[in-house]
Amino acid sequence: MKNVTMNVEGMSCGHCVNSIEGALKAIGASGKVDLSGGTVAVAFDETKLTLEAIKEIIEEQGYDVV
Repeated sequence: MKNVTMNVEGMSCGHCVNSIEGALKAIGASGKVDLSGGTVAVAFDETKLTLEAIKEIIEEQGYDVV
């Protein structure tokens, strides 16, 4: 498992948390959103997912990975 922390803009509420964490779970990753820090900590299997795929799934939810 690889662990990364990504800076994400546009998150402000519980819906944001559920949206991002749910989308990550759907692709086989686990995520923990920190609203106050503006970050998402992601754990994923590098043999099944790429960092780019994780970035895309977060951006598809309407947030900006910076």
